[in-house]
Amino acid sequence: MATTVLDRTTPTGAAPRRAPWRSPVGQPAYARPALLVLAVLAAVLYAWGINHSQYHTFYANAARSMTESWKAFFYGSFDPGNSITLDKLPGFLWPQALSARIFGFHPWALTLPQVLEGVASLLVLYRVVRRWAGDHAALIAGGAFLLTPVAVGLFRTSVEDPLFTLCVLLAAEATQRAAAAGRLGPLVLAGVWVGIGFQSKMLEAWAVLPALALVYLLSAPVALRRRLAHLALSALVMTAVSASWMVAVALTPAQDRPYVDGTTNNSAFSMVVGYNFLNRFSSLGVSAASTGSISATRGGGGHGSGAHDGGRGTGPSQALRSQRAAAPGHDAPRAPQQITGSGTSHARAGRHPATAALPRHSARGGGPGGFGGGSQDGWGKMFGPSLASQTGWLYPFAAIAVVCGLLWRRGRPRTDRIRAGFALWGTWLATYFLVFSAGSVGGHTYYMGVIAVPLAALTGGGTVALWRAYRAGGRRSWVLPGVVAATAAWGAFLASEFPTFLPWLAPAVGALGLAAVALLVLARPGGPRTGGRLALAGLAASLAALLLAPGAWAVQVFNPAYGSSGMGAVGPSGMRGGHGGHGSSKWPGNGHGKGGFGASTGQLSAEQRALLAYTTAHRGTSRYAFATDGWNGASPYILATGAHVLALGGFSGQVPFPTEPQFQHLVDTGAVRFVLLGTGRGAGTPFGGGSATTAARIADWVRTDCPRVPASAYAGPHAPEPARPGPGATAQTLYQCGPGTADGSAGSRAPHPRLAEAAARNAPR
Repeated sequence: MATTVLDRTTPTGAAPRRAPWRSPVGQPAYARPALLVLAVLAAVLYAWGINHSQYHTFYANAARSMTESWKAFFYGSFDPGNSITLDKLPGFLWPQALSARIFGFHPWALTLPQVLEGVASLLVLYRVVRRWAGDHAALIAGGAFLLTPVAVGLFRTSVEDPLFTLCVLLAAEATQRAAAAGRLGPLVLAGVWVGIGFQSKMLEAWAVLPALALVYLLSAPVALRRRLAHLALSALVMTAVSASWMVAVALTPAQDRPYVDGTTNNSAFSMVVGYNFLNRFSSLGVSAASTGSISATRGGGGHGSGAHDGGRGTGPSQALRSQRAAAPGHDAPRAPQQITGSGTSHARAGRHPATAALPRHSARGGGPGGFGGGSQDGWGKMFGPSLASQTGWLYPFAAIAVVCGLLWRRGRPRTDRIRAGFALWGTWLATYFLVFSAGSVGGHTYYMGVIAVPLAALTGGGTVALWRAYRAGGRRSWVLPGVVAATAAWGAFLASEFPTFLPWLAPAVGALGLAAVALLVLARPGGPRTGGRLALAGLAASLAALLLAPGAWAVQVFNPAYGSSGMGAVGPSGMRGGHGGHGSSKWPGNGHGKGGFGASTGQLSAEQRALLAYTTAHRGTSRYAFATDGWNGASPYILATGAHVLALGGFSGQVPFPTEPQFQHLVDTGAVRFVLLGTGRGAGTPFGGGSATTAARIADWVRTDCPRVPASAYAGPHAPEPARPGPGATAQTLYQCGPGTADGSAGSRAPHPRLAEAAARNAPR
């Protein structure tokens, strides 16, 4: 009698389990292992050197404050005392703050979430492209995304865009599933993902909506009325998720929450719509004057001058800082309080090895796309070497792939999956390309991460589509050699814009492009050497020609001289500010506003420790250790110790918080006893506001009416006494404005007439 032995590890009738590194049934055997290799390489590139990371001080201050209390966590408070928020929505910092709560507050703990978001973005991109165009297209897209320099720089940078990029990719994946079956659930989920992306990058997340809506309207296999109803419900959910934080802030009494930075009216809607959106499009004549944005009241500099990211001005004062930064004297190390962000650029003139590799236009004052040139704003900036070298190597290939993909699928059923994919990525690319061309992006190369996504997807899907047309013969078979020639020529041109950086790169790209075109022409069906192997060799050479240049830039993350920067740039195009970058322990960062962040190690100098100890010991019941005339004056103390320090004027120094009556009240009630002035950035000086700002007027009153605390009182008897500074001076001086005098004796101080008048005007009647 025969005996049947069952495999106890596999249920009867079930498929045998496969190892996690084995490809699923129906996929090539090498697909899953290749994907795992891509994921591991991405983790290495994104995480390389994060143990040597430095704080990006403005955002890191908020992250530190968010670890101190859940109230600060929710509102995104800049300071642990919950006085004022960031000038952004806090969603992008929530993962960083949670990481710091788990692992402790370290620079690498703030970078780690971006690394994970980057690897997840690559995996989601692979999944979306595989469903659209197959395994080979997905692998090519993943490789192209991995080797895009801006992706490497982006996912090791503590800014808004990593989480934003992942969210819009997840929204695309959900929309793809919804469109395939005409289902409402995945489409609503796509709206949720866009809403979460809004919490990270505000209205920029909504720019993906035309692409998502078009795909569902174009290809979902349900009636038009139902498609429209589904989109309406998804939009309703998306709007609710997007506006949730702003509504919560609006419904909270002002006295129970921090002041909203970037505004004159303490409104989250003003911060999002006016300060962070309308002011980006001043070149189109869009005005934010009625939105409550501080930029609308600013005199000089600001968004109207091409600044971006919350008013990082490019006016005369910014240019002066850049000139000072390029001076030889700035090669010497600065005091820690200066390193933490005076807005001064750390150009290592004549010392940094990367400065020799700036784009050839830089010698003429910036040139197309150069950092420090006005060309970062304007309709041609996306083609300038500073931005294009980070993300634009594949422009020609992606553009031609979209055109061919849509034209060649004419006459197909409305639900055609391939055409829908080209519509998705083509609309995504066109929308963001136009948004960034019309808006002001300054030197913020990390904005380009959302452009790298469709470029990589179209490279993958386009390669497969053009390869099939090539193998089919006819006139369409000439498109693949033509697009390879155009893209290789563009890549060689971009590489030649940096003649001293990898000087072999441009010739190598050109030679590979010529070889690829020659092989493809020879092996073309009907050509002189028609053959499969020769054609495959031509395809391999084509991919090498397309990806060699961006890959050569991307691997510079391993080079301390060209590692990624706080601007998200990898390679020499990020060196105008003179920094080796976020992943480099050798070059300390540049201080380009919040783009360069004035990178800091978070350590206090001996003088700073003494000053904090003195104010802490003598503060009594004061709410704050002291107040400062700029966020960068508060920054080192918040980063190092989580001290409660009040920064007058918010990030720009232009915010009317605290107002003069509010500051008078803080002093009179003992909430503020000490004021540290001359901390550099703040009081409106970087933005042309001068003494007209509320913060500057308060500082003027402090200098006039509050006694100075002698440096010997906290720094020792031999500490040098600074000369008494006048308005606008940068020497740091501590003042005591609270009860008592600097020597500890009892005393009284009459309020300044201007503050007294303001208090009287605002007193309840």
